[in-house]
Amino acid sequence: MGKYAKLLQKILTGTSDNNINFFELRQLLKKLEFAERVKGDHYIFTRDNVEEIINIQPKSGKAKSYQVKQIRNLIVKYRLGDSDVG
Repeated sequence: MGKYAKLLQKILTGTSDNNINFFELRQLLKKLEFAERVKGDHYIFTRDNVEEIINIQPKSGKAKSYQVKQIRNLIVKYRLGDSDVG
């Protein structure tokens, strides 16, 4: 299992939302074909066929837990990551 597949699994289990590395989360979203736009410390991600816009900010190198939860909900809702992450 690859690095991002493990990260995806970690996000989907929901047991460590406050311990997700921000840089790795950004890379995972890019692997899931989200387009990134940066405005200050706001990292904004969009993707075709996904209505919601993801807006995340780092906090001491980690992703904020409520934002990880929002991303998990989108991954489940749109069934992302089944074959996108290796």
